[in-house]
Amino acid sequence: MTSTTSRHSDRRISPVFLGIVAVTGVTGWATWTGFAENPGVAVFLFVTAAWVVSLCLHEYAHARTALHGGDITVGAKGYLTLNPLKYTHALLSIVLPVVFVIMGGIGLPGGAVFIERNRIRGRWRHSLISAAGPLTNVLFAVVCTAPFWLDALDGVPADFRFALAFLALLQVTAAILNFLPVPGLDGYGVIEPWLPYSVKRQVEPFAPFGLLFVFAVLWVPAVNHAFFDVIDAVLRGLGIDDFSTYCGQELYRFWQGDSEFCSVN
Repeated sequence: MTSTTSRHSDRRISPVFLGIVAVTGVTGWATWTGFAENPGVAVFLFVTAAWVVSLCLHEYAHARTALHGGDITVGAKGYLTLNPLKYTHALLSIVLPVVFVIMGGIGLPGGAVFIERNRIRGRWRHSLISAAGPLTNVLFAVVCTAPFWLDALDGVPADFRFALAFLALLQVTAAILNFLPVPGLDGYGVIEPWLPYSVKRQVEPFAPFGLLFVFAVLWVPAVNHAFFDVIDAVLRGLGIDDFSTYCGQELYRFWQGDSEFCSVN
């Protein structure tokens, strides 16, 4: 009886996560209705809260897949409660991704749930555990862009449409960056089980610096332009034009005061 009760508590959705979802809902409503005097404030809070929700779901997908793969310890660690405060490195999983969105408008891959890989049997299971997180970002992007590719924008206020476009941009960048086959990122985790042991041993010391390497490369102007050309192409394929993402980002950075022409509810 005690073990059953404990198992249920390990999987009960955290009030912290429910609070973040509530903030997302309220600020989404404020963005839709134009309730806030400054629409940029509502867009900022809505996109930030929704982005944190997606980060929690990203980590939950890793943990849930690991649970079904054989790592029964994820429940006791609190990973199945969707509580971001339970992550191994809340700074890496939540704080830094939010800071990067505020500073650069890019979806920084999070990632700090500790999976006991020795409990997992089968290379496909290891690959699926790594892929589950960025696939959540893909699904989130599909949901955000649904009104665009379904041509269902009639009656959708401009500010809300712009906010969805910017949120979709964050999800697409997070998915693409996460799927890069770079040590330390989920993309490498997908292919790692299939690599020879000698290769994995040589690559392992570089894993902690993989994300830093990616962002250093993105500072190269030619690479940065090429990367965002790919992002723009994906978004256009999902029905989102460059103007919508631009206005979404400008409204999000309301403190810069450059978004007046975008707010046309």
